[in-house]
Order: sequence, then structure tokens, then C-alpha cells
Amino acid sequence: MDAIAISRPVRLEFALRPEAPDARGETAAEAIRAHLGLQVEAVRTRDLFTIDAELDAEALERVRRELTDPVIQVSAEGRLDLDDPPGWEWMIVIGFRPGVTDNVGRTVGAVLADLLGRPLRADEAVYTARAYLLRGGGLSRNHVESIAEGLLANTLIETIEIIDRREAENGSPAATVPRAGGEVETRVEHIGLEGADERLARISAERILSLSLAEMRAIREHFQSIASDPGRIAEGLDANPTDVELETLAQTWSEHCKHKIFAARIDYTDAEGNRRVIDSLFNTYIKAATERVGERIDWLVSVFDDNAGVVSFNDRLDLVYKVETHNSPSALEPYGGAMTGIVGCNRDPLGTGLGAELLINVWGYCFASPFIGPDDLPKGAMHPRRLRDGVHKGVIDGGNQSGIPYGVGWEFFDPRYMAKPMVYCGTVGLLPKRLSDGRRPGERQLARPGDRVVMVGGRIGKDGIHGATFSSEELHEASPVQAVQIGDPITQKKMSDFLIEARDRGLFRALTDNGAGGLSSSVGEMARGPGGAEVDLSRAPLKYAGLQPWEIWLSEAQERMTLAVPPEQLDELSALAARREVELSDLGEFNASGSLHLRYGDLTVGRLQMRFLHEGCPRMELEAEWTPPAFPEPRWPDPADMADLLRRLLQRPNIACREHKCRQYDHEVKGRTVVKPLIGKRRDVPSDATVFLAEYDGREGIVLAHGFNAHYSDLDTHAMAASVVDEAVRRIIAVGGRLDWISGLDNFCWPDPVQSETTPDGRAKLAQLVRACQGLHDTCVAYGVPLISGKDSMKNDSTRGGRKISIPPSLLFSAMGRIDDIGGAVTADAKASGDRVYVLGLTRAELGGSEIAHLLSDEQGLTDESRTVGGRPPRVDAEAALDLYRAVEAATGEGLVRSLHTPTLGGLAAGLAMVAFGGEMGLEVALGGVPADGELTDLELLFSESNSRFIATVAPERAEAFERRLTGLPCAEVGIATDASRLRVVGQGGGEVIDADLAELKRAWKSTFAGL
Repeated sequence: MDAIAISRPVRLEFALRPEAPDARGETAAEAIRAHLGLQVEAVRTRDLFTIDAELDAEALERVRRELTDPVIQVSAEGRLDLDDPPGWEWMIVIGFRPGVTDNVGRTVGAVLADLLGRPLRADEAVYTARAYLLRGGGLSRNHVESIAEGLLANTLIETIEIIDRREAENGSPAATVPRAGGEVETRVEHIGLEGADERLARISAERILSLSLAEMRAIREHFQSIASDPGRIAEGLDANPTDVELETLAQTWSEHCKHKIFAARIDYTDAEGNRRVIDSLFNTYIKAATERVGERIDWLVSVFDDNAGVVSFNDRLDLVYKVETHNSPSALEPYGGAMTGIVGCNRDPLGTGLGAELLINVWGYCFASPFIGPDDLPKGAMHPRRLRDGVHKGVIDGGNQSGIPYGVGWEFFDPRYMAKPMVYCGTVGLLPKRLSDGRRPGERQLARPGDRVVMVGGRIGKDGIHGATFSSEELHEASPVQAVQIGDPITQKKMSDFLIEARDRGLFRALTDNGAGGLSSSVGEMARGPGGAEVDLSRAPLKYAGLQPWEIWLSEAQERMTLAVPPEQLDELSALAARREVELSDLGEFNASGSLHLRYGDLTVGRLQMRFLHEGCPRMELEAEWTPPAFPEPRWPDPADMADLLRRLLQRPNIACREHKCRQYDHEVKGRTVVKPLIGKRRDVPSDATVFLAEYDGREGIVLAHGFNAHYSDLDTHAMAASVVDEAVRRIIAVGGRLDWISGLDNFCWPDPVQSETTPDGRAKLAQLVRACQGLHDTCVAYGVPLISGKDSMKNDSTRGGRKISIPPSLLFSAMGRIDDIGGAVTADAKASGDRVYVLGLTRAELGGSEIAHLLSDEQGLTDESRTVGGRPPRVDAEAALDLYRAVEAATGEGLVRSLHTPTLGGLAAGLAMVAFGGEMGLEVALGGVPADGELTDLELLFSESNSRFIATVAPERAEAFERRLTGLPCAEVGIATDASRLRVVGQGGGEVIDADLAELKRAWKSTFAGL
């Protein structure tokens, strides 16, 4: 007798056995108590799987058994009869909204398909939810709603069901199916642009196009000019653009993709009243710096032409590096936004040349303090702690689940990142100079007429629509929720492995990422080479029915790449994709028509001229005026208890230990990590830079470092930019890297610098951008560091509860270097008692923007208007720094130093503490020997954040040779390493200014983020 199918849908419920610890539940309970003050006694969790598929009872039972870990789990069909925690009172069930990517559901669906012996049909799927069971604390329904909405769920992408025990005993929750989409009539809207300017502005705003009035006018004029084109008339098109055409132009011309501010003509007035026109910041400063440096080096391969920068590492390998930001999506949905940031950035090196193998990830975040109270949180903004936790989990899941370690990780805190966090994600890849056939260069790709337009990877959904345009405007309460996505690193890992295999077999000619703008961006960019393309959007695979052609074309749904495939290779590529379980779709053909022709079956939905698409955007004309801010020069007296001051400084969020977050992300995947992100005897002190083995059977190492300090921007963005370049360069020198082989990436994140009614200080903010570009250019040229890639994000403002919050001007400088022999790598931790302690480089009276200045101002209760964080910010003397860096490079190469550290935030005082913490050794130091520029107070010597300095420890028998190497340079022996667990500092007057127990200092340093 045939098995009888069970009714659809059906639910399976899984729980940990009562004796098994529930980390997810314990974490939720701690958060409820800490952040909401509700003294819940216990929280236990369960997983709910709703199966909407044709199967019988026997198959369902096999699925249940397959998914249950019999050692630690129990499970049941329907409601699980388990009183855990005993006497629980409330159940919170959280699931995904229709259309939101459900990675666990996809995985369980694959298991189900294997057990059924057939693929799931389009109307079959598995949907997941999680349940939290709460006991104690006198919780009311309002309390439970606060817990659900404030801590456990994000209502943008998730649904919440709150059930009390009585309701649960009566059968709740029921098995529900959050199915998205449905059959709809395919339609193409022709959008009339006639009428007044107000109508054009309204169309741009309502459709989230983020197009200016000048751009909307240019589009109107263009379509009016081609209205009589016979080809257009024959396709049923007229003087009004279709929704596909208008949306494509908006995506291509978005600030996110077009970088219009960096390409603008800027009328710039400096502090002396001198005016000049800057014809493109990018050409004048970024590209020009690389061109000037490129005349002196021979290892640049591809810069500014591909998805990531490419440099030559040795005679076999090139290195590929890219760093991106994912700020706006992370502000709305931190987990999904950050995950798509990391998996999206992984696709950039994968789409560079003919495809790089992904090697290392990097991450960095800017948040407001996670310790702010609820009264300081703007209405509608997510709490910084929740942002921080969600962002980091998203980056971890996107990176580690892709099998990639992290190499650099950092955080920076400032109140102005309250509603718009900065989320930086980066990826290093390895690209063979010649592919396996020995003929094709790895870095070269170009689609040709006749090549097939092929999409591989994930399917297309509504998630991610308007991502590019939404990221090009200020964040506000009405920002589109459909721009939020959740990545699927497992699907992407399968795709990336498939693409590397296909690359080595020569099965495609070019590839690129379906990132911002989806197919619109990838096909539009790739078609520039051959000169055009024709695409049938009805062939595109969808997550669910109901998408209109413009949505299919614009969706940024993740895990997708577009390939240019020679027709004769398509069958072999398709067969390989089927074997590797990667979906592949042939969507059309590249051609030399000069047009981008878009169809949905037999219906033409758009025809855009390639030239207008890529060159028709009106160029911005902007004004910038620089007026230096007037800040009083602070003169703080040396405090009576300098040791206590250091203790308080070490507890500041920007200096405090963040080991807990770092340890959640694996840096050992692939087994190449030489100098790890955390160093020292207990592996708990951050390294200046990290070193990775490039090849398993080699000795050459890749060095990664960064520089960042947005606080200096409050004083002078030129000094800020120079400082972050110097910081990254000296970090690489500090671990033994070469000075003559360092490449840089610039990531500008800026508040809106365009003058308008909503940005009345736009000219000043643009002038800050100009000065930052000047500082970046001048320092990179001086140090011989080419800029190989970068990204700008120009609309980092948020309006929440009627309050506009703008981030401080922020520039991340990421640096990649090399070390010829990893055996010569140096770390910052003190190594042996009796070693001499040296300070290299001049300390100046440069407390402007420093951590100590912020600490003292905060403790004096000064307001934003009166706080004395001014004075001189750290400057860079590049010529003097180069002389010192060359000498330090020679000293490390000769093995003359035991440890080397470059002090940054917190100055020499914090730097000495890190050296001591890492080695668990005492230090005795005399400030009178510290090389200084002029007469400085003890406080200035200890806490100034002057650039171009190092702290070194040297074995006594090497001291003479070390000093000879540094002859004529600012270098002085200032103390000794000891077995005593104390940091002792003698002031210039001969008296002891710090005598602190290292264990107590380290406890203070670790206390701020303990468990966070």
C-alpha cells in the first residue's frame, strides 16, 4: 500500500535536554537582566522547523531523527511536551518575515531533498523559527514584548509571537508558512517625466532613486531626444523611460556606485582666502598619488580598473585586496547588514581578474559607546550594544562560515556613530600570475561580443532592492526595509569553490560580482568591454514568484556572480555547476550593439544606450571653504596620581581590551597565521600588525595593518589623514615588514559634504574632505605607498526622532606589506628580564584629539562647546620618519630587537603598558631620556599621541649594535625590563610619577568589556 501523505504544513520542535547547558538561553537571560533590569530567573530555547512539502509520516520521522542530536537534544512532531525551564511562564517565538533569507531553512531543505531522493519543488520549502521560554521575574506581557522587540528580534526582518503557558497548552504556536510572493501579472511601467521640477523631485524621492534635480532633467531630455528612434519605436518604447530604464540609471548614477562627489569639480577656498578649482578629488589626489609612486616601483599589476587592487607578490602569485563599508544596511539590521558586507567584499577579489582564492578577512567598526543609557538614545535608533553584537555576529558568520580567517580587527567609539555605525569589511586573495594552462594571465579579463551572459550562485528575491540608492542618501525613519539582506555563506562557499575550479579549466572569460544593483550593475559594467548586451530577465531564477522585471534586474540578493562565457564552453561549465550543486542560468549575450537591451520573454522592458548609461550623468559642481577651527591650547597640570590616571585611561572604550569579541572570530582557519591578531604570553594583547604565510611551502609573509582616528578630524582632517597613513606604515615596520613594499587602501566615510538646506555646513565638510585627500596624497607619495583600491561613503548622516546626527569625518587606511622571511617577524611583548627599553622618534606637545584630552574633558564635565580637546593634533614629518623607518627596518632585519611596538591611542603610557602586559614583565622607565621636541611636561611625554615612534626592547648584548644602527636619529635608552610585576616611571624631575601593579592595571584594562 502506498504511504499516505501528511497534511501540509507540519512542524518539528527541537530542544536541548534539560541537563544540557543552553548558551543561547543563558546569553539572553544575562542581556535581559543587564539591559532591561528584569530579573528573569531562567531562559531556555527551542528550534521550530515548519516543513511545507509533500511527504508521508515515515519520511517526516526520518527527517526528525536525522536532525536530532540524540546526545543533547530531544524533538517531536508538533508541540514538544517538555517543562523546561520548569514552570516556564512565557514563550517568545521569532521567525523570519516572508522573503527574508532563511539559511538554516535552506540547509534543512537540502537534507529533506536528500532523504526524499528528489529536489524540492518550487512550492516546497522549510521555514525556521526560534522560541525562548522564560520563567520568573514577575514578567507581564508588556515586559515580554519589550524583551522581544528590544533584545531578541528585529521587526524589520522578523515576526514575533508572544504566548503564555495557557495558550501554549492549547496548541500554540501553530505551524505557519511565511511564504513570499505569488503569481502576479508582469507589467512594465512607463514613467512620465514631463511637468515641473517638483514632479521630478517627487518621482526621485518616492521611488528611492536618490537622483538630483539636474540628473532627473538630464534623463528627461535624453529620452525626449531619442523618442523618434525607429528601433525604440519598434520595441514599443517611447519618450518616457520604463521603470527598468529609470531604475537602472538611478543605480548606475548613484553616489554609492558613481562616486560623484569624488568626481566633482570643486571650487575650493583655503584658510588664506586663495581659490582654485579641483577637477576631481580622485584624479587630483588618489590616482595621482599612485601614478607618482608607480614611477618608482615595479610591482603594481592592476589598480582602479577591477573589483579590487592587484599587486605582484612574487614570480608565482599576485595579491588582491579590497575593503568595503556596509553602514546603512547594518544600521537597520546589524546581523544581516554586516554579513552581506563581509560576503559581498569576499566576492570582490573573487571577481577580480579571473578569480582570486580568498585568503584573509579584515573587519573594523565604529559605534557609539555600548554603555549609554536609554535616555541618551535617539528615538528610533538601535542601542549601540545591540548594533555591536549583531554586526560582529554577522561578520563572523559570513567570514568563518566561508572558511576564511580574520587578520585585522578593531573598534572605535564616538557618540556621533550613534545612529549610523561604520562597518568596514575587507578581503585579501591570492591570484596566480598564470593559470594552470600556463598561458592565461590571472589578472586579465574581458567579455567579448558573442559571450553568453551567465549568472551563477543564489536566487533573486526582493531583499536588496534599492540597496545602492538607499546607501546614497541620509538614513531616516522611512528608509526602505527591502534594502536589508541576509547573506548565505554556505551557498557562496560552494559558488566560490566552483568558480576557482572553472577558472583553472578556462571555462569563462570574465566575471564580476552581483553587488550593488545586482544584474543591473554587473551586466552593465561588463558590457562596456564588448559594447552592449541583450538579457532575458524571464530566465533568471527567483526565490519566489511575484517579482516584476525591474525588481529582478535591480535586486541585490546575495551570493551571485555574472560570467562572460564563450558559447563553446557553456555546456562544460553547466555540467560542472550541476556536479558542484551550483545553480547556473544563461540569461543572454554580450554584443557590440552599443545598447543594453532588456527583455522579459518577448516583451522589451528597456533599451539603454551604453554611452548615456555610463557617461550621461551630469557632473557635480561644488563649493568648499576651509576655516580652521579655533580651539584653546590645553595646559593641564600633571595630576597628583599619574598611576590612577593611566588606570582610568586604560578603561576607556577606545583603549580597553576587546579580547572577547576578537576570540569569537577564528583567525587560525587555513593554518597560515604567523603573527596573530592577539599576541603575548596569554595571547590577549592586540598586535601592531599580523603576518600570514603566503604559501605553505614558502617563507614569504603577507603583513596587514591599519590606521584610523576620527577624533583628529575635529581639528584638521589633513593631519588626520597623514596620521592614519603613518600609523599603518609604522605598524608594518613594527612587525618586521619591508618599507619599500607597502600598498594602501583608502576608505572615506563622510557626513554629507554637499551644501543644502538640510546640510548648511556642506562647504565646510567638503573642505574637510579636500584637506583629507591632500594629507593622504602627500603622505603616500612621501612614503612611496601606492593606493591600489578604495571606497567612499558620503551620506553618513541620520535623522532620528527629529534629530540629525552626522558622523565625524572618518578615513580608514588599510595597508598590506610583505616580510621576506617569516622567521624574522617581531612582536610587541617584552621578552626577557634585563632587556633594555628604548624609545624611538620624537614626542611633541600634541595632545589635540588625544584620548587623554577626551578623558580629562569628560571628567571635568565640559560640554561640546567648551571641551578642551583642541590644541595641536599629531603631525607627520615624513622626511624624518623615513630615516627612522629605514634604520628600524635594518635593525629588525639583523635581529637586533626582541620586541617592537608603535604607540598610538594613549601615547607612550598606554604603549608601555601593552609591552608589559604582553610579556607579563615589569618595566622601569625614566622620562628624562625620552627624545622630545622642546620642553614637555610629564603628562605630555606620557600621553601625547605623536606619530612615527616606537618602543623597543633589546637584549643587553645587542644594545651597542642597535644604537649604532640608530646613530643620529631620535633614539634613547629609557629603562629596563624586570621580573617585578610593576610599571615604574620616573619623571623628569627625578621623582616617581607612576608605580603601578601590572596585574591591577591589566584588570582595569580588561574590565570595561569583560564578557562583551
